[in-house]
Amino acid sequence: MAKRITSSPPVLGGYSYVRPLGSGGFADVFLYEQDMPRRVAAVKVLLADAVNPEVLRTFNIEADISARLSAHPSIVTIYQASISADGRPYFAMEYCPDTMSARYKKGPLPLAEVLDTGVRIAGALETVHRAGMLHRDIKPSNILINSLGAPVLADFGIAAAVMDEGDGETIAMSVPWSSPEVLQEKVSGSVPSEVWSLGATLYTLLAGRSPFERADRGSNSRDQLTDRIIKARYTAVPAPGIPPIIDDIFATAMQRDPAKRFASMADFAERLRWAQYELGMHPTAFEAASAEWAAAAPVNFSDSAPRGAVITTVAPDSRRAARAAQNAGPARERDELPQSRSKVRSPLVAGVIGAVIGASALGAIGVAALFLTGVL
Repeated sequence: MAKRITSSPPVLGGYSYVRPLGSGGFADVFLYEQDMPRRVAAVKVLLADAVNPEVLRTFNIEADISARLSAHPSIVTIYQASISADGRPYFAMEYCPDTMSARYKKGPLPLAEVLDTGVRIAGALETVHRAGMLHRDIKPSNILINSLGAPVLADFGIAAAVMDEGDGETIAMSVPWSSPEVLQEKVSGSVPSEVWSLGATLYTLLAGRSPFERADRGSNSRDQLTDRIIKARYTAVPAPGIPPIIDDIFATAMQRDPAKRFASMADFAERLRWAQYELGMHPTAFEAASAEWAAAAPVNFSDSAPRGAVITTVAPDSRRAARAAQNAGPARERDELPQSRSKVRSPLVAGVIGAVIGASALGAIGVAALFLTGVL
């Protein structure tokens, strides 16, 4: 299938366009520089022809969920959600320059990094679960690497779609990392199915391929993968020097019977932390929101919840709109950021310069007076 052409970047109040980052089914992602405070941001924008009531509700819920949870250090941070000058909804979030998917495709990750990632993302997912939600699409491409090099969980689009429908029938089909019961459509998601998906994701980072893939690419069709996952015959990580404790953890997380997996993400994280300790590594801190937090500040994600009118802050005939239209042609180089604005002298500097000029003028007048009186 031919790749879709990325839409034009929208005009956003307080942001300057830099370059495109990627595209999906209903949205594009662009890199912008925010004017105040000055920072770069990834901006996810709905396609113009995708803006209908159903997609818009899902998009709004995704922004709401992400903002609700983004105080967690291992969940991507949302800065703002609004409407662009051309009427497209968007939300701005922290820019993450890399993903775990891109990294493992270059080669398997070190064991220490995989265990650290596992504990951090388990803490993020435990927070999601304590808030009464599920992610439903845990996989390497949804674990981003932020500007500090730490993993963060992203993309709550499937979770939003399920909440929007309200019937729990939307099912994510990222086959290599989905649990048997999800692929069999017995459930759309559950805590045990997410334990499976995180286990399969960590296995992938360590092995360089998903748990039920084979070296022969011809044996990895969707149907073949699905059949092997449903049978759930675990095979050890195909990498030299992997301690048996690691395979024991992954085998437990990917038990065919959901009841035999780790009971929660907190339990999964504690097992990973114990492995770190036994292997002589410093255990990663487990961070998850308390149950009191979830109960104290419930958020109504329904479309009927009170929500202020949202309109663009950019006038279509403004100078910002004209500049954006002019700059939207050729994309900038990948690592280029907007040039700094021209320097503006501060009031203090302007005052000093004015005083010097004034003093010089007074001096000239004094000298002229001395000539006229005959002193000089």
